[in-house]
Amino acid sequence: MPRREDIRSVLILGSGPIVIGQACEFDYSGTQAAKALKEKGIRVILLNSNPATIMTDPDLADATYVEPMTVPVVQKILEKEKPDAILPTVGGQTALNLALACNSAGILEKYNVELIGAKVDAIKKAEDRDFLKRRWKK
Repeated sequence: MPRREDIRSVLILGSGPIVIGQACEFDYSGTQAAKALKEKGIRVILLNSNPATIMTDPDLADATYVEPMTVPVVQKILEKEKPDAILPTVGGQTALNLALACNSAGILEKYNVELIGAKVDAIKKAEDRDFLKRRWKK
């Protein structure tokens, strides 16, 4: 896939604190995503509420926020950093839920930032157990 020249900076949503069933795989995937983006010359901004992860290593991202994974915090980061896109898919359920909440609050549109990795509709469909059940029965 060719590089999109319109994306110069990306906010990666981390996985937050480790919970049972969701642990180091998201720390690893988020770290790899940050490295890959930086190799392509894209500025990386990271939000993760868990300071005890590799993702929050000071050399990994261009800007790191160890703060609560909430809509107001994302809005504050969008105002200050002005990323072109948000990558929630490497942060697991916590990041996907936060991305949907940001969309519902209207801040993605307000700050003209797009989700990359998965669009809002795809995340909603994947979260809709009844939709998935109907699709599997077809």
